[in-house]
Amino acid sequence: QYLESVDLYSRKDHLPEELSGGEQQRVAIARALAHEPNIIYADEPTGNLDAVTGMKIIQLLKDISHNMDITVIICTHDHRAARETDRVYILQEGKVIEEKSNEIRERTSKKRK
Repeated sequence: QYLESVDLYSRKDHLPEELSGGEQQRVAIARALAHEPNIIYADEPTGNLDAVTGMKIIQLLKDISHNMDITVIICTHDHRAARETDRVYILQEGKVIEEKSNEIRERTSKKRK
C-alpha cells in the first residue's frame, strides 16, 4: 500500500541498484510512511537528484503533508525546494535566526485563484 502511495508498486521486486535516485527517495518515503508517523524528517531529500526529479519529491512530500495530515520537516540548502514549503525556518550556527510563512508561494497561489 505504501509503495502505491509513492507510485512504485510496479517496481516492488527490484533491488536498490536497479532503481533511479528518485525512485530510491520514494522508497525511503514509503518506508517512513509504513511506520504511520505524525512527523517525517527529510534531510536534503533533493540533494542527489536532478532539478526535475527533486521537485517531484518535494511535491510528493507536500501531498503527504496536506492529504495525510503528516507534518513534514525538510532540511535543505535547495532554495527551489524551500520556496515550495508552507513555512521556512532559517538556521545559522544551530539557532533559528528567521521564521516566515512562505510569502512567495502564498502570492503565487492567490494569483491563480
